[in-house]
Amino acid sequence: MPLAPDAIVRLNLGRLWLSYLKMQIPVHGFLIKHPDGAGLVDTGYGTPLELIKDYRPVNASVADALARHDIHPSDIRWVINSHLHFDHCGQNAVFPQAPVYLQHREWENRQQYETPAAWLEYAGARFELLDGDAEVVPGVRVVTTPGHTIGHHSIEIETTDGPALIAGDACWTVEMFEGKPPQGPMMDDMPAALRSLQRLREVKPTAVHFCHDKRTWMHKTAL
Repeated sequence: MPLAPDAIVRLNLGRLWLSYLKMQIPVHGFLIKHPDGAGLVDTGYGTPLELIKDYRPVNASVADALARHDIHPSDIRWVINSHLHFDHCGQNAVFPQAPVYLQHREWENRQQYETPAAWLEYAGARFELLDGDAEVVPGVRVVTTPGHTIGHHSIEIETTDGPALIAGDACWTVEMFEGKPPQGPMMDDMPAALRSLQRLREVKPTAVHFCHDKRTWMHKTAL
C-alpha cells in the first residue's frame, strides 16, 4: 500500500556552519509515518556540541522534533542512516530499541569520519548492514548512491503520487537536483557522485526531500 505524500515529515534538527562554503546550512531528518510503525531517516548531530564546535552547531533535539508531531522516541520502529557523517547519525542513541539500516561499506569506513565513536557505539546499538539496494519495510527501500561517501544510500518511498526520494547527501539542494554541478569538497568521489545523482533522476520522482535544503523539489517537467 503506497503511503500518502504527507507521511514523509521533515524534522528541523539544527544548523551547521560550513567554512569552505562560507555559509550556514540546515540539518534535517525525516519521520516516516508508516502503517507498520513509524520510522526515521537520519537523526542529526549529538552532544556534547563541543565535539563539533568548529561547525558552530545550534542545539537541536530529535526527541523534541518528534514530539511536535505527537511521536515519542519509543514509537520509532526503525532508523535509516543515509551515511555516517556526524550530522546524520549523531542521535541514534535516542532510539536503542530500533534497528539502524546502513550499508556494510559505510560501516567499514566509519573511522575515516569525524563522527565521535560514542555516537555509534551506544548501549543497545543494532546496525543492520546491507549490501546494495534493499527494502526496509514495505514501500520503503534504500538505493545505493555512493560519491558523497563510499557507502552512501538514499531512500525511495512509494507514495500515492508516485516515487518520492530522501536524497541524504547524494544531493543537497533543489538546484543541484535540477543540474547545478556539486562543489568539490561536498563529494569524496565526484564521478561516482554524478552517477548517483543521475540514478536518482532516473527514478523520475514526484518529490525529492533534502537533508540540507528547507525546500522540497516537486515534479513539474521531465528532466
